[in-house]
Amino acid sequence: MAAPVEVAEASGEWFVRVIENDQELSRSFELESFALSFAEGQRIRLGLHTITRT
Repeated sequence: MAAPVEVAEASGEWFVRVIENDQELSRSFELESFALSFAEGQRIRLGLHTITRT
């Protein structure tokens, strides 16, 4: 089963969370475009159809 990829904004910073094989990876970015680019790459790598924005 593929893991979700989530993008969220908090306090002017953008966060991407990836859960894969019961492990969580979180990365923070100053720019939304960088966060979305990273999230898109993870979505493709994991074979997902969508990214969740929270």
